[in-house]
Amino acid sequence: MFPAQYSHGMAAMKVQVTVDCSAPHEVAAWWAKALEWTVEPQDAEFIKSMVAQGFASESETIVYDGNLVWRAGCAITSPDSESPRILFQEVPEPKTVKNRVHLDLRLGDANIEEVRAKLEAMGAVYQSSGQQGPHSWTTYQDPWGNEFCV
Repeated sequence: MFPAQYSHGMAAMKVQVTVDCSAPHEVAAWWAKALEWTVEPQDAEFIKSMVAQGFASESETIVYDGNLVWRAGCAITSPDSESPRILFQEVPEPKTVKNRVHLDLRLGDANIEEVRAKLEAMGAVYQSSGQQGPHSWTTYQDPWGNEFCV
């Protein structure tokens, strides 16, 4: 625990989870559907003005699903304001090892078998199951190889 002089007056920080990937818009769209979240809209007019003013280049943009967007990233947000924003950012190297951080989907009252069936129908791949005391989980990979637990 920090002594009082280190925590006095500090506001609580918010967390954003960032996922490195090769196709941020595709991965974000998949996760938005899986979680029933929303892909954050990007402002095409703002992007065009940044390019026109020389603050960005056209190579930093792409057209995804008919919309001009920044190539390097795409975020999703939850309908509730308590969940962290998830940003998917483009990186040049492929995923080669197990994630050191992964998402755990907490289902609340949702039917776990229905959730698993939905995720598998969307392309999630079963990896393993585990249990510790009364808690159990199933580990999957999304279509890009990112591990997550249900």
